[in-house]
Amino acid sequence: MNYENIPQDQLLKIKTLGALKGVNYKPKTIKEELRSNLIQSLQKGTNVFEGVYGYEETVIPELQRAILSGHDINMLGLRGQAKTRLARLMIRLLDEYIPVIKGSELNDDPLSPLSRYGKTLIEEHGDDTPIEWLHRDLRYTEKLATPDVSVADLVGDVDPIKAANMKLSYADERVIHFGLIPRSNRCLFVINELPDLQARIQVALFNILEEGDIQIRGFKLRIPLDIQFVFTANPEDYTNRGSIVTPLKDRISSQIITHYPKSIEIGKRITQQEAAIKPEQHERVQVSEIAKDLIEQIAFEARESEYVDEKSGVSARLTIAAYENLVSTAERRALLNGEQTTYIRLSDFVGVVPAVTGKVELVYEGEQEGAGIVAKNLIAKAIRSTFLKYFPDPEKEKKGQKNTYKPLLGWFEEGGQLDILTDLPTEKYQQLLREAKGLPGIVSQKYGELPEEEQLFLMEFVLHGLAEYSMLSKHELVAGVQFKDLFSSMFTMPGEDSFEDGEA
Repeated sequence: MNYENIPQDQLLKIKTLGALKGVNYKPKTIKEELRSNLIQSLQKGTNVFEGVYGYEETVIPELQRAILSGHDINMLGLRGQAKTRLARLMIRLLDEYIPVIKGSELNDDPLSPLSRYGKTLIEEHGDDTPIEWLHRDLRYTEKLATPDVSVADLVGDVDPIKAANMKLSYADERVIHFGLIPRSNRCLFVINELPDLQARIQVALFNILEEGDIQIRGFKLRIPLDIQFVFTANPEDYTNRGSIVTPLKDRISSQIITHYPKSIEIGKRITQQEAAIKPEQHERVQVSEIAKDLIEQIAFEARESEYVDEKSGVSARLTIAAYENLVSTAERRALLNGEQTTYIRLSDFVGVVPAVTGKVELVYEGEQEGAGIVAKNLIAKAIRSTFLKYFPDPEKEKKGQKNTYKPLLGWFEEGGQLDILTDLPTEKYQQLLREAKGLPGIVSQKYGELPEEEQLFLMEFVLHGLAEYSMLSKHELVAGVQFKDLFSSMFTMPGEDSFEDGEA
């Protein structure tokens, strides 16, 4: 019988060392496991890193090369770039079950034990030594580097209580309480935000990475640990809080640079996958593709903004939280108005502001502006950037003989005004937009085949777009926005319910 070819259910019935020897079991390091299973995955064309988008041609090939090389890995990138998720998905490349000596705290391989406990058990019981099977989900350890992490936490220390209870001398290695790293023998061990780990703690990792040895309180231990290390680090940490000490960095064989989504489509796939939208929200709220594009464009604008600290980055969690808030804003409006279903409006983007303010780190100029103002500015820029994908450039139209927006702008010049409140019922919202002369025609001319609800979104989109291109005036009201003619608004004050005067 060959261990590799035995069905899983029969393998799990093996309970002793002798039975394990009988199926021709051969020890294999964790790096050999990862390599052999990755080779099979590549040959079969299966995707181990499922659900990670935008890395297919960049990060994932580099990660695969590192695994094939048997390297410890450092993933370097800004916040929200799926570094930890990639590390967790590496579990799929481990064997589903591995045998360990029953009761061993170091996950001792039955044919190659490390601990004194494992060696003693085999000496006493021989082939009758009991074994158990460890599932790959239990072979993952994750530790966030924080200032309070100690060498004792990671490597181990002498346990005086154990020495007292067992009446042992401090010279007896059985008094050792092993830390997280030894207990993760034959496992995947991840340290997040490595630069935050104090330098003296990083020094303790040197010998573990290079030789697989550990040193505890002067004990002469030779424990060749079998661990796949994965570290994550943020470039910001190198200057703000700490750094990876050079000798440790030298011992991490592969450093992989991660990045943010490079296109709106990739960003949308990530957001739609991660957003926690409830089933009843899916039924009640319909979201157009343009609204989804705008959510992603906000993140792209934030990463380019002079008010946002580019070294800190803008996490993908911004768009996820923003999308969840957008849907909830529309859901709340529908509940207030007693409507069974509703469609996303551009005015619902007021609910996105709290998600943005909590996810961006501002530079000094941004702090002076205020987080709320910066968030609204990013939404405005996203509207301006997206507008030209759907409608003609207002600045070019103004110079041309035929101006698509002339009837609408003329209506505003004659005194037209629109106050679009956030919680308007659908019927009043529809009536209000159709009152604006020329507005329905601008949309129906290009998008007349779309459902009426989506046309309404595009009508409001035209108003906001023209305001961003300084063709209309937009004032914020307490619970909505007011659109007026640009020049007439310069000589009149906004309504009494307005709290801010000025163009967006």
